[in-house]
Amino acid sequence: MSHGKLAPLKRIAPGDRIAVYAPTVTLGGKEKCQAFVLIGIVRDGEPYQVTMSADFQPFRRDVDWLSRNEAPIASLLEKLDFTKGRRNWGYQLRFGLFAISDHDIDLIAQAMGSKLV
Repeated sequence: MSHGKLAPLKRIAPGDRIAVYAPTVTLGGKEKCQAFVLIGIVRDGEPYQVTMSADFQPFRRDVDWLSRNEAPIASLLEKLDFTKGRRNWGYQLRFGLFAISDHDIDLIAQAMGSKLV
């Protein structure tokens, strides 16, 4: 999340429900994905740092991932509170982590074939 920055991970808490949106198939790629690709619940514990390489040590947070079924956002645009009626709906998604309503996370979970507790 946010390329491993600590601050966004501190804003989520155990039990929070999260959905991951992918604008493209690969990071920095041109092929569009425009779908929610993961949904889960944050586990107990604090963010921790891992070493990916000598010059990249991102922070992580443990999550129980419940579904890896993709849910294209196109069919949800007029149903989600944070996109309904917005022509530039993708703008907010560029910021990485932001809060959404229970209504929205439930709709995303349903579209992904998952039931969040």
